[in-house]
Amino acid sequence: MVTRISLETGTTAPTGKTNAYVIGGEDGLLIDPAAYSSRLDSVITQHGVSHIALTHYHPDHVGAVSNYATEHDLTVWSRYGRMAAFEAATGVRPDRIFTVGETIPVAGGVTVVDTPGHAPEHVSFGVTESGGRSLITGDLALASGSVVVGAPDGDMRAYLSSLRRIHAMNPDRLYPGHGPVITNPREVCERLIAHRLARESMVCSAVEAGHETIDSLLDAVYEKDISGVEQLASATVRAHLDKLAVEGKIVWDGAVAQPTD
Repeated sequence: MVTRISLETGTTAPTGKTNAYVIGGEDGLLIDPAAYSSRLDSVITQHGVSHIALTHYHPDHVGAVSNYATEHDLTVWSRYGRMAAFEAATGVRPDRIFTVGETIPVAGGVTVVDTPGHAPEHVSFGVTESGGRSLITGDLALASGSVVVGAPDGDMRAYLSSLRRIHAMNPDRLYPGHGPVITNPREVCERLIAHRLARESMVCSAVEAGHETIDSLLDAVYEKDISGVEQLASATVRAHLDKLAVEGKIVWDGAVAQPTD
């Protein structure tokens, strides 16, 4: 059984909240405790949680890791190869590690799915419920709106591959890091892929039209007012430029973008 607890974090996500999840069962698992709350505390106790893991290490997902690991004496899990980053983000040294593709022996068995892009260490956690197969997906997808994929940590090629991977898995539902449960995963993955490819096309066309810098591209690509989120938009455009350059569709040196000959 998966329990979702929405926590106030002041995140830039539309809800201003981050979802923590508790997977019940023997040796229950807590995922993404972004902030302390009495309700989350109660659910942890009620479901016999003894482990903690993260989808990724962004500040709006890790805020209460130290509190819960200490107060409830939880075993702390980290992705293999990312232990130092985990400790830097949370202040907690991991007790155990997992690898992608592994089924970790907690909460009746939780499968680790590689879903980088939004962050390099990003993973999703697969569980079997009475209603079918579910994935706890962090910041991979949202029921509405789009996910920020911003350079240098964000990788647009990896993000699109992750969405395609989840689409191919065809789970019954997704439990996202922000907002409501997603009951139409394939449709949402298709929408997010289409959105990113449409934005990519706009960036490519703007470069071909002579827009060379990030500031110039922002004016050309975003038709809506982006006041207050310029930094996020800039990082996103940079991630698109990185992808286009790797694919040989433009020339991009990190400062100036130009069409290919």
